[in-house]
This record gives sequence, structure tokens and C-alpha cells, in this order.
Amino acid sequence: MKPLKKMISRYMNLVILFLISLLTIIIIYVQVADTHRQAYDDAITTFQQIGQVLEQNNAELAETREKYKQTCLYNAEAIAYLIQNNPSVPDSVDELRQIAVFMEVDEIHIFDETGRIIAGTHPEYFDFTFDSGEQMMFFKPMLTDKSLKLVQDITPNTAEAKLMQYSALWSADRKFIVQVGMAPVNVMKATQKNELSYIFSLFRVNPEASYYAIDQTTGEIVGSTELDCVHKNSEAVGLSLNDIAGQSKGFHATVNGQDSFCVFKPIGSNYIGRILTNRVLYEWIMMNTIVLFFCLIIIAVALMRAVTGYMNRYVVDDIYRINRKLHSIADGNLDEIIDIHSSTEFSELSNDINRMKKSLLDNSRKISYILSKTNMYIGVYEYSDRIRQVRFMGYVPQILGLTPEKMKQLSCDYLLFREFLSHLCSHPLTNESHVFKLGERYIKVEEISENNNFFGVLIDVTEDTIKRLRIEQERDYDHLTGLYNRGGLENFLSSCFQKPEEFCESALVMIDADNLKKVNDTYGHEGGDAYLKHLADLLGKFAPGHSVAARLGGDEFVLFLYQYQTKEALSHAVMELEKLQNSSRACLRDGFYVPLGFSFGYCLTEGHTDYHALLKEADEKMYQNKKSRKSGQPGK
Repeated sequence: MKPLKKMISRYMNLVILFLISLLTIIIIYVQVADTHRQAYDDAITTFQQIGQVLEQNNAELAETREKYKQTCLYNAEAIAYLIQNNPSVPDSVDELRQIAVFMEVDEIHIFDETGRIIAGTHPEYFDFTFDSGEQMMFFKPMLTDKSLKLVQDITPNTAEAKLMQYSALWSADRKFIVQVGMAPVNVMKATQKNELSYIFSLFRVNPEASYYAIDQTTGEIVGSTELDCVHKNSEAVGLSLNDIAGQSKGFHATVNGQDSFCVFKPIGSNYIGRILTNRVLYEWIMMNTIVLFFCLIIIAVALMRAVTGYMNRYVVDDIYRINRKLHSIADGNLDEIIDIHSSTEFSELSNDINRMKKSLLDNSRKISYILSKTNMYIGVYEYSDRIRQVRFMGYVPQILGLTPEKMKQLSCDYLLFREFLSHLCSHPLTNESHVFKLGERYIKVEEISENNNFFGVLIDVTEDTIKRLRIEQERDYDHLTGLYNRGGLENFLSSCFQKPEEFCESALVMIDADNLKKVNDTYGHEGGDAYLKHLADLLGKFAPGHSVAARLGGDEFVLFLYQYQTKEALSHAVMELEKLQNSSRACLRDGFYVPLGFSFGYCLTEGHTDYHALLKEADEKMYQNKKSRKSGQPGK
């Protein structure tokens, strides 16, 4: 028996040694691979954060610029009001400067009706005109259109070439122009936050890691945590553009004389890279391997001879049962009770977990209480696709308009709740992010997910949304016809013509109602209004999805035809409009109709970006059409 025991012992020892040696080699390989993967994941995570920071900074910069424009214009309006009500103010430079300090602006200039500076906080600019420089010419259209309120982008001023934000508008009595200038300090600060070297410094948690931004075309280093490398060529520090472009999962290179592991990703026009030296990358692998080797020996012998049977019988099974219940709790089933009492330890663990679960429920109730004390209707929901239950906190029933029965039904089945949310999100509010219409109310929905767990916030934004929509309606739409007014059309076309290629084949059409004066004289202004409303309804319903109509004023209308795939399709639409010229009628009152006629002229956009010139050309063609129609000749 003794030799057999020795043989078995020797055999087991050899097997264990072989397995541990094999496992050690595998572990070394896995550690190296995992180190590369971890370095790559850390780099990608950092790149994503850098991208998000750049995106957030760009959004902040755009918001800051827009706020500066609005502030500049509001200041100009307030100063114009002060000056109009105090005619003696322009005679005193000191008083104007006091107003500038009070309004927190840098410059005030007052122009006469010819466009010449006659007063202001800077006498050295007196007698400048809108023709004194390219920057000042921006405001010259105000001399012909006194309704304009202009805000100029940040630009060097004419006299000193310093960056300024200017706005200008006419006084209410249209006797003078007030121009306000503000130094764009906050905009400049927001711009500096987009410096790549500055952003890199925010993410350099590991001092051994270096970050580089390399121009994809020239190979120039445009930003780095190694400041002495900035503006050098990437080849000069040991980085090849071919490796950067072709080795998306990372590569080894000698950078600044040190063997390193490099990961690059294209962001914008640059390659953004994270570089870690091999010394730092692999420094813990050997130490970890030695420690792990001896641990494996100890664990293998101990577990094989003494622990395995006992652990399986008295520990593993109970742990498995606890784990199953913990998974259920982690998935959101807080009604689960853990009752493992096979030992004192498991009994205490069960009680502690149950108390922890109760604390979570108490926290949920506290959060609901806090939300109920706010002035906003805020609701919170949480669910997981591994269990069917949905947990609600705050004002969820009130926000969603749920009856107790419907609330109970949705809380018991996350699929029904997701279907309910999908229906809600199928009615998005135009130009608003994550805001949806529910009946007569507007709900903001924000949801995040992690590991198939979903957490969302519902906010009732009805009051603010209705106020904003009312302001937009009054600002951009004609009160008689419901079409865009001149300002609304300007905003729409200005946005569209920044990317004219997106509108395929398109045309601008100028339209003038025929015989409006005759209708007014014969049937009164109510009849004339009905005549215009019918024409507006005709244009508003023309070519759904391919047109936008606006009333410029009086009997003048504009029709923008867009997103036609071919010129033939666009020509067909124009022909359809031509058919309506003499074949339409307007109902002036119940059962009383009169012929509805109009003249029009159009021009193709064909990639042009100056829609003012296109409107002018279409207007000339419209008058030609009106003239030919009056003479009985076919118009063009």
C-alpha cells in the first residue's frame, strides 16, 4: 500500500506541476494580451471622452456665441430706448460712457440717417460711415430697411482690428441708429477650451502615458502632452503615418527613444493617440506571475486534499442559492427574500442582505418624497429586461396621466411599459430634443441603459413649451393666413441655403394675388381677407412635403419648392401651379364664390446660396407674368 500511495502521490505531483507550468505559460500570454487589450480599451475610452469633450465644448461655444448675440442685441434695444427718451444724452460722451458701463458694453455708436457716426463713447470714431471698412459695411442694408435688427459675428473692428461683437438697430422713431460693441471674452475662453494640448492635460491621469494629436495629411504634431514635440513631424519622434493608419488595434514603436505601445484613432482631421512605454506596460507581469505560480501550488494542494468535499457540501451550494437570489435582486426584484441558515455566517449574511435591500427601498421612498417637494413634475422609472417588474418614483402617474389600474398594469410588465413609451415617443416635438406630445401636454423623456438595466426620467415641460411655441408662432407666422411671415421665411431660407445641395432640384416662386383691390372695393376688407386666406390655403396645401409657403405682406406670397429628384418633376410641379392660376375660386362668404387668380414668376436655385437675389429675379419674372396676363399673352 505504501508504494502505491507514493506512486499516486508522485503521479499527482507531476500532474499538478505540469498543469501549473502550463497554466503559468498561459497566464503570462493572457496577461500580455490582456495588458494590450486594457491599454487599447483605456485609450479608446479616453478618445471617446475627448470626443465628447470636444463635442460639448463646440456646443458650449455655439451656445455662448448665440447668447452673446442676443445680449448684444438686447443691450442695443435698451440703449436706443434710453437715448430716444433722453435726447440730450448723445451730446455727452461722458454720459454715454456711463450708460456703457451700466449696460456692461464696450462701445456705443450713434449713426444719423445717412449712416455716419455722430455721437458715441469713442469720439475718435466720429464721422466713420458704413463705407469706412468691410466690417462696417455689414450694417449698410439698414439704411434701406429700417426694420432690420442686425447682429454681426465676432470680427476685427475697422479702426483697431480688435475682436468685437457688434449689433445695431433703428430707434423706435426711426431717426437714428444705435450700434453696440462688446468684447467677446467668454467666447474666447470657450474657444481656448478646444485646444488639444489643454484637453490632453485633463485626461492624463497616468503620468507615464503621453497623448499626441497628429494631422492626418501632413503628419504634423498639432497637440501633445509632450509640449516640446508640438509642431514636429511625427516621423521625427518615431511615429509612422502608415502604422497609425493601418494598425487600428495598436502597435509597438520606439517613440522619443523608448519602446512603447501606441493606440491611435482618427477624430476629425487628426489622429489622436495614447502612448505607453513597454516598461510601464509590462512592469507587473513578472511579479504577478511569480506570486501567482506559488499561489496556484498552495491552492491546488490544499483544495485537492482537504477543502473540496467540505466546500461543495456546506458552502458552494448555499453560495449558489444566495447568488441566484442576489441576481434576482440586482435585476430589480426587491421583493426577493434571502433565507439561507445552514450556518451562523450564512444566517448573518442573509439578514445583512435583507437589511441592505430594505435600505434601498427606503432610499427610493426618500427620493420620491424629495421629488414631491420640488416645483417641477418629475418622475423616475427603472426596469430590467431580466424581470418583468417596473419601479416608479415621483410623479410618474400624474405626468403620464395614468389611472391606478393602468399604473398597476404597466408596473407589472416592462414590455407593456416599453410599448407605452414607444407610443409616447412617436409624437416628437419639432426642434426639441427628447420632448414628446402626450394629449395636450409635453413630456421630456431621458433614458439611459447599462447592462440591460434601464433608468429614465420624465419631466412635465408643458408650461415652458407652450410659452415657447406661442412666442415662435407670434414671431414667425402671419396672423391672417397662418403661413410664414417675412421674418419666418428669412429664418427658414437662411437655414436652408447654408446647405443648398440637400434640397436637390428646387425653385423659389414669387406670387401676387390678382384683383385684390377690386375685391376689397367691391366686397369690403373682410372679403379681401377671405380672398387672401383662400389663396394662402391653396399655396399651403400645394405639393405636400415638397413646399413651404409664406406671405410677405399685402397680396405678395412666396412658395419654396424643394427636394425634387429631377428637373422634370420640378417642372411638372410648376405646371400644376400654372393650372391653378385661372381655375381656382375663393369663397368670400357662405355660398358666394369669386374667381381666384394670381400671377407668379420663378427661378431655379441650382446650388445658389444668395436667396435674396433669387427672390428678386423671381419677382421680376412675376411682374412680367402679371403684365402678360393683363395683355392676354401667355406668361413665362
